[in-house]
Amino acid sequence: MNNLKILNKLSLSGFKQIEDTKLENMGIKSPTEYVDFFINLNMGENVSLLSFINNEKNVLKKNLGLKNINKEPIKKGIEILELLVKEINENGEKAVLRKYQK
Repeated sequence: MNNLKILNKLSLSGFKQIEDTKLENMGIKSPTEYVDFFINLNMGENVSLLSFINNEKNVLKKNLGLKNINKEPIKKGIEILELLVKEINENGEKAVLRKYQK
């Protein structure tokens, strides 16, 4: 059976369930995970941790507007990012990177 026939047999609600599950399961749970994620993106010297964090916060805030998802992991992610911003402002980006690097 080709892909088009398979897609035609799937219901739209099935796709919605898959998408909702992906959104519900997403979420970084600690500052260490955010720093590790940033480092593994390997964006080089062009993107600072602070600008990455600010972009992530904007994305998470937009996701809060989505319906039918668990908003708690998103809120937790925003809290973690705000904590990292505070630490960067107090101690500097290099110190924060050293603190949370695995």
